[in-house]
Amino acid sequence: MQDPSKLKSFLHDLPHLPGVYRHIAEDGEVLYVGKARDLKKRVSSYFQKTASSPRIAHMIARTVRTEVTVTRSEAEALILENNLIKTLHPKYNILFRDDKSYPYLMFSHHEFPRLAYYRGSTNKPGRFFGPFPNAYAVRDSIQILQKVFRLRTCEDTVFNNRSRPCLLYQINRCTAPCVGLISAEDYQVDTQNALKFLDGQATDVIKNIETKMLNASENLQFEQAAIYRDQMQSLATVMHNQSMELSAQVDVDIIAVVFQSGKCCINLAMVRGGRHLGDKAVFPTQVNGDTESEVLSAFIASHYLDNQLPAQLILSHPLPDKELLILLMEQQSRKVRVLQRLNDTQKVWLELAQKNAYLALGRALSESTVKEARTLDLAQLLGLPQDPESLSQLWIECFDISHSAGEATQASCVVYQHHDMQSSRYRRFNITGITPGDDYAAMKQALQRRYAKVNEDSHQMPDIVLIDGGKGQIEMARQVFEEYGLDTSKIIGVAKGEGRKVGLETLVFTDEREPLSLGVGSPALMLIAQIRDEAHRFAITGMRAKRAKQRNISRLEEIEGVGAKRRQKLLARFGGFSGVVNASIEDLRSVDGISQQLAEKIYEALR
Repeated sequence: MQDPSKLKSFLHDLPHLPGVYRHIAEDGEVLYVGKARDLKKRVSSYFQKTASSPRIAHMIARTVRTEVTVTRSEAEALILENNLIKTLHPKYNILFRDDKSYPYLMFSHHEFPRLAYYRGSTNKPGRFFGPFPNAYAVRDSIQILQKVFRLRTCEDTVFNNRSRPCLLYQINRCTAPCVGLISAEDYQVDTQNALKFLDGQATDVIKNIETKMLNASENLQFEQAAIYRDQMQSLATVMHNQSMELSAQVDVDIIAVVFQSGKCCINLAMVRGGRHLGDKAVFPTQVNGDTESEVLSAFIASHYLDNQLPAQLILSHPLPDKELLILLMEQQSRKVRVLQRLNDTQKVWLELAQKNAYLALGRALSESTVKEARTLDLAQLLGLPQDPESLSQLWIECFDISHSAGEATQASCVVYQHHDMQSSRYRRFNITGITPGDDYAAMKQALQRRYAKVNEDSHQMPDIVLIDGGKGQIEMARQVFEEYGLDTSKIIGVAKGEGRKVGLETLVFTDEREPLSLGVGSPALMLIAQIRDEAHRFAITGMRAKRAKQRNISRLEEIEGVGAKRRQKLLARFGGFSGVVNASIEDLRSVDGISQQLAEKIYEALR
């Protein structure tokens, strides 16, 4: 609790300006991040005699100080607030754990544009459509466009080095521009038709193709007329399958928020150019006493700071913050209209979004019940706090080592919290300076690098540290923890049983506790096995990637006459080893320092 005299002085000195405030606990943990149009009024409201809710009262009881940052505008405060929430994960904020960017469909900026799945910034050459709710929706659209318009999807290194058409040409999914079987002008026509289709002008595209079909038929070009006929049929089938199509060619997002059994789900349905692209279910955490409108407002602020606003929004609940969309529109220099009076089609969209939210929430509740039971069983086994809040916050890290006969050694660290794996917090460690194949030394190095700057009171310290291994690996972990003054009782080794079968593992401790064999039916062991297997998967995929990279570069090193400088030029020129492999002798010859004879030698060595 803050000192009353200091608090009064602090509140008195706050400015009537926009900004961001952070409530901070005694151990330095940021409990809550918020934005304000007027910092003085907003922050002062938390310290009234009667708190607005039990959750706020509990948070203020833990707050020992409040920090503020003044911004130039409320829009700037909104951006800073969401960046801090995503970075700090405050305990009392509504959190959206899926922060992965939404995918786009990209047309590259080439003479023969490439159709591709894309994530990242759209501030680069090319045309981008989306965002799409999930990867499946993008790939489904790519398949449609390949079938109808036969556009290329291959990488540039493949496209530039083909000598004959690939399988996609044989199955009528590409027109083979790589080997000149279609002119640049005709390919551009197909590209423009695809762009019009994505812009919602499918009817115009069908009319254009029909005109071409009739002209080809009149000119006795029956093979070409048949191609146009097949295009029309494919396009008509696609349009028919879009059974929930809006009549207007507009971009609309439909957002529905539902609660059930104390859990919340947000369902985001996307319509672009009149086409329904699919749904995405989001499950926010730390929703305690918040209303549907408050959750909706938090989601819109978080989502549309990173993604473009559509022309229209259909919302299941009214927004409590009327200024939110104004701030977002100012930031993006775009206009968005929230539809209030829905027509029959729009009502159907909203009802479907709500139904899908309930279905997704039902599945999640069923899965979460099992996950929570496993976490509870583990907490009971180890004598840890078992109240719902402590179980949700239980933080487990698990380490594993992977190498290929001592080559490309990597260590993995995976994280479990909130009854689920937290992939955004995974880490890999490239292990160097040890005897190849020495798993004990590799484990010690990984633990040292992870915990070197962590002390026991730090909020960066997990509750449990799982080590995939027996007494040897456990001893390495004990030495590292004692070296850094950490609690060795947090270390648990997972020793594999006979035949490495799940259910036969033994838990090994660093203190005086006897090893535990839990048995096949133990929910706690199932949880530990899940975390251990994820650490193994993450380690082995990293090791294989590292090994492949090392081996590929070594193949170039083995070629006489290819030194470090030439190797670097080759990799830079062709964008990596696979590009060098696909390059022709003429392409290799074009690299500075590569003679005709050496180009032939490289070409033969990499076949």
